[in-house]
Amino acid sequence: MIKVIEAKTKKQMKLFATFPLKLYKGNPYYVPSLVGDEINITNKKKNLSLGHCEVKCFLAYKDNKLVGRIAGIISNDANKANNESNIRFSRIDMIDDIEVTKALLEAVKNYGREKGLKVIQGPWGFDDADREGMLTYGYDEFSSYATAYSYPYYKEHMEKLGYEKECEWVENRLDPENTDPRFPKVAEMLKARGYYDLADKYSASYIIKHYAKEFFACYNKAYAELDNFVPVDERGMKNMIQTFAVLINTRYFSVVMSPDHKVVAFGVGLPYVGDAIRKAKGNLILAVPGILKAKRNPRKVELALIGVDPIYRNSGVHAIVAARFIKHAKEDKLDDIFLDPTLTTNLKMLNTWQGMAKKLRCTRQTYRKVID
Repeated sequence: MIKVIEAKTKKQMKLFATFPLKLYKGNPYYVPSLVGDEINITNKKKNLSLGHCEVKCFLAYKDNKLVGRIAGIISNDANKANNESNIRFSRIDMIDDIEVTKALLEAVKNYGREKGLKVIQGPWGFDDADREGMLTYGYDEFSSYATAYSYPYYKEHMEKLGYEKECEWVENRLDPENTDPRFPKVAEMLKARGYYDLADKYSASYIIKHYAKEFFACYNKAYAELDNFVPVDERGMKNMIQTFAVLINTRYFSVVMSPDHKVVAFGVGLPYVGDAIRKAKGNLILAVPGILKAKRNPRKVELALIGVDPIYRNSGVHAIVAARFIKHAKEDKLDDIFLDPTLTTNLKMLNTWQGMAKKLRCTRQTYRKVID
């Protein structure tokens, strides 16, 4: 018999946070979330996203043994922005038993029914800084810090339970030795016209301190047309800075300014810290030495963000970001470079890298179903 309960106590939230460590024990591709963060996702003092979201966490037991977990998230901002009435499922992990998966999803659907919501969708997180999508290809590829790994049976369960495909992402591996020579030429031409990259002059911490609002204003404009996008407000800005800023190596960070000193493009590459977090089993304190080593001397880099203000999309300013990134990748002789998930509908982003040789690493998607 399968029993699903809401995780409310500290002990239950610890079980919620650590269950995946047992499920994926020995798996070389899985990268855990930080356990401390997961324990506190229902804590309003710790999780800034709860200013605009509601969440409940659930644990599934079979024969008194913990066999799965899931979170139900109501993003009020997303529902308002997209004129929808949805509940999101997130952090879904379970053994290979479709009845367990069904029971977990039913718990989230019941939560949605209580709130009068019409559709369940996921995996979606609290915001775009959270992990999104379920792996559908690339089970023999390592996960990044920003993505969730899942076994092939996750996808099989969703399809058998009648969930329909919603959004799809691709993740590509890049080859800096096989690039379009026009990138540096266009970059130099634009710099001669007065465009410049703040990262050529300042540290990442200085840029974040003095230009964060302008950066996120450009971010909101660049991604406004994407599926289920919710603009980043001041709370979201603080959350993203708290999550990613400490990882930034300025060599793989760009904030492009126009001649009249406006942020018009950006790129954020992060040193790969998955190995350090995996080794530390999601314990941030134990992972710090490995994270700092990866930051100082990155061997793998994941390009997490790249965007251009729509007004400047045909100006070629993305070449400033690309040229700087490629130059440093060659100098540092990186072992691997890969893009974090890009929506298949985000053709502008996909076309940005068409001047570089790419190889598909992974695909992932979200699912949806009407709550009956």
